[in-house]
Amino acid sequence: MSNKDIEYSSVSEVAGPLMVVEGIKDVAYNEVVKIRTASGEERTGQVLEAFMDKAIVQVFEGTKGLDTKNTSARFIGETMKLGVAKDILGRVFDGTGNPIDDAPPIIPDDRRDINGNPINPYAREYPREFIQTGISTIDGLNTLVRGQKLPIFSGAGLPHNEMAAQIARQARVLGREETFAVVFCAMGITAEEANLFIKDFENTGALERTVMFLNLADDPTIERIILPRMALTCAEYLAFDLNMQVLIILTDLTNYAEALREIAAAREEVPGRRGYPGYMYTDLATIYERAGRIKGKKGSITQIPMLTMPDDDITHPIPDLTGYITEGQIVLNRGLHKKDIYPPVAVLPCLSRLMDRGIGKDRTREDHAGVSNQLYAAYAEGCDLRDLVAIVGEDALSDRDRKFLKFADEFEKKFVTQDTHENRSIIDTLTIGWKLLSELPKSELKKIDEKYIEKYFPKKDKKE
Repeated sequence: MSNKDIEYSSVSEVAGPLMVVEGIKDVAYNEVVKIRTASGEERTGQVLEAFMDKAIVQVFEGTKGLDTKNTSARFIGETMKLGVAKDILGRVFDGTGNPIDDAPPIIPDDRRDINGNPINPYAREYPREFIQTGISTIDGLNTLVRGQKLPIFSGAGLPHNEMAAQIARQARVLGREETFAVVFCAMGITAEEANLFIKDFENTGALERTVMFLNLADDPTIERIILPRMALTCAEYLAFDLNMQVLIILTDLTNYAEALREIAAAREEVPGRRGYPGYMYTDLATIYERAGRIKGKKGSITQIPMLTMPDDDITHPIPDLTGYITEGQIVLNRGLHKKDIYPPVAVLPCLSRLMDRGIGKDRTREDHAGVSNQLYAAYAEGCDLRDLVAIVGEDALSDRDRKFLKFADEFEKKFVTQDTHENRSIIDTLTIGWKLLSELPKSELKKIDEKYIEKYFPKKDKKE
C-alpha cells in the first residue's frame, strides 16, 4: 500500500495555522496533505517539517473546526503543483489556484511545482531592453528594464493599488512585435479592491493579456504563502515555454511577510528583527530571484513587488531586506499625496540600478541619461532651497535660487503629476523634461552633453 492510500487519524496537536500528525512514514518536506474534518470537509495542507515519525502541516484553509479526535490526514506523495495551459491568460484564480471567474476549469498542458527551480546564474542574461510603463517618474528617472526586479515602497492609504493597475494596463516593450503578458498577484486585499482591479482590466481590455491571482483580506492568511509562488510558476510557463515577455506585479508583500511571521510564531521559532523569522531574507529571495532572462530563451520575467512600509519606515525589515535583493526601488511619499499629487513618487530616494543599460540610443533616446541626471539634480537643489526658505524666507534668495525653487514646484506639478489613465510615451516624458529645464539658464545644464542641448532644447524659449 502506498503512502497516499493511508489515512492517518493520529493528529496530536492543532495550533494556529498548524497541525501535528504523528505515527507517519515516508513523508517529505513540502509534500501536499489532504485533511478531512469531522464533518467530511476536505482541506489542503503542506508539510513544513518532517522528523522521525512526526510531521508539522500548515493548513491553507485555516484550522478552524479541526480537532485531534475526528480529523484525519492523507499524504499524497507530491509537492503542490499548478496546472498551466495557454488559455490561462484572461483568467482569475483564488489563493489555492482554483478559478473564481465563473469560467470552466483549466485543462492543463502540464502541472508545475509551484516552488520552481532556481535559475543557474551562468544561464542568466543581463537585463537590457526598456519597458515603458507610461509613468514619467519611472520611465524618465527610474527606468524599468526587461528582466529586472524593481519594487515599489508605499505606505498605508497611499495609492499603490491604483499605480499597480495603471502599470498592468500600460506596460509594454517598445520597438518589437512581441507578445506581452501581465501576471497580477494580490495578497490580503479587500473584496472591493479585487472587484475594482477586475473591472478596470475588463473595461480597458487588459484582462485578455492578464492572469490574476487573488487572496482577499478575509481569506486564510496562510494562502498568502503559496499565492506568489503560484503566480511565479504561471509567469515562468508564459515566459519560458510560450516565449512571452511577462510583467509580474506582487501586492502586497507586507501581507506575505506577516503570514510568514504568523507561521514562525505558531512553530515557536526564535524571532528575528521585530518578530519576523530570521530566514525571511532567504524566503523573500526565493520569490524575487525567480525574475530574469535566460540565455537561449526569448521570453523574460520582469517583477514589480509592492509593499506597504509599516509606519512609513523604510528601515523596517521588509523594505530593508527587499532593497538588498532587488535592483532599486520606487518610493511613494505621504507628503506628496497630501498635496494631491498622483502618483506620489518621491523622486530623490528612488533608484533603478539597471537603468543605464536600458536607455539611450536605439532603446529610448540618446539624450535620456543627461535629461534624467539634470532633472534629478535641479529638483534636489530646489528641495534643499525649500528647507532654506523655511528658515531665512524667500526674500533672502538670489534670482538663480528662485528659479530652482520654482523648478521644484513645476517639476512636481507637470512631471510627477499625471492622471491615472494618462499613458505617456518616453518621448512625451522627455519633452516635458526639456520644457521644465528650459526655465533654467542654459549655463546651469551641466549634466547634458552640449550637442543634445543644441538639438533638443526648446527653440522658442532659449535662455542664455
